[in-house]
Amino acid sequence: MERMAAYVGLDVHKDTIAVAVAEAERNGEIRSWGTITNTPGSVDKMLQKLRSRYSDLEFAHEAGPTGYGLYRRLIAKGAKCTVVAPSMTPKKPGDRIKNDTRDAAMLARLLRAGELTAVWVPDEVHEAMRDLARARQTSSYDVRKARQRIQSFLLRHGRRFGAKSWTYRHRVWLSDQSFDHAAQQIAFQSYLNAHEQAESRRKELDEQIAELIPHWSLAPIVEALQALKGVGLIVAVALVAEIGDFMRFTNPRQLMAYLGLVPGERSSGKSIRPGGITKSGNITLRSLLFEAAWCYRNRPKIGQWCWTRMPETQQIIKDIAS
Repeated sequence: MERMAAYVGLDVHKDTIAVAVAEAERNGEIRSWGTITNTPGSVDKMLQKLRSRYSDLEFAHEAGPTGYGLYRRLIAKGAKCTVVAPSMTPKKPGDRIKNDTRDAAMLARLLRAGELTAVWVPDEVHEAMRDLARARQTSSYDVRKARQRIQSFLLRHGRRFGAKSWTYRHRVWLSDQSFDHAAQQIAFQSYLNAHEQAESRRKELDEQIAELIPHWSLAPIVEALQALKGVGLIVAVALVAEIGDFMRFTNPRQLMAYLGLVPGERSSGKSIRPGGITKSGNITLRSLLFEAAWCYRNRPKIGQWCWTRMPETQQIIKDIAS
């Protein structure tokens, strides 16, 4: 009996993987294969059994907190696998029943129909740099939160600094603050200590990023992006770490759509209703680009600060950036 091809949907969790198989024909059977443990041995055993029954296999699972370990293992075993975007997976509005078995069967059915949207899977080195860039973003958020706590505490006690905050003078002023009750002094000092520790972690991560960048294959793109006004080392690293290879986009419109920077529209018939940007994709990248774009509201020139910190790049890149 001739074996047929099959599409396999995997609903992946920390401890288990629900497996469903859709046969290749349009009206082919879709059935649950069962639930296996999320271990390399169980995955290899499942793959071996499916290969003994089907001639060609294609797997799909949603991107999630378990990362890309399952994808890389299946690829290493010579199988086809796709990691799909959960936000782009079609769902029926009236479907009120959700469980692992149904989710796996839905993935298998949509994979067979070609209705799933794949995400770009980074290699292990790129994923490591992305983890480092995200750790730096988290540390920057911790610094902002620590400053917010200090400012809120001082505001409750009527303490206001009349000049720009977080300068040298402001930090001296903070160190001179004293409170009548010991409990308030201890609370304020703990906020200052938390802020100092958060800044120290952020500085350490900045140094680690600068040290690892020259050994990254995408370092030339990071250097080229720094020719743009408002884009320093950290912003460039974050952009490259999240976007990855820019060449995977065939035109700039695709990149802007990926970042959620294209205008939305809700039109029907003769009614045309344009909207704001779609805001799909990575919100962190949009925030970084918004902040960097403010630098282009001034006159088009390369100031002293930009000239001193800009890395050596080709003149054609500098001409485009300016």
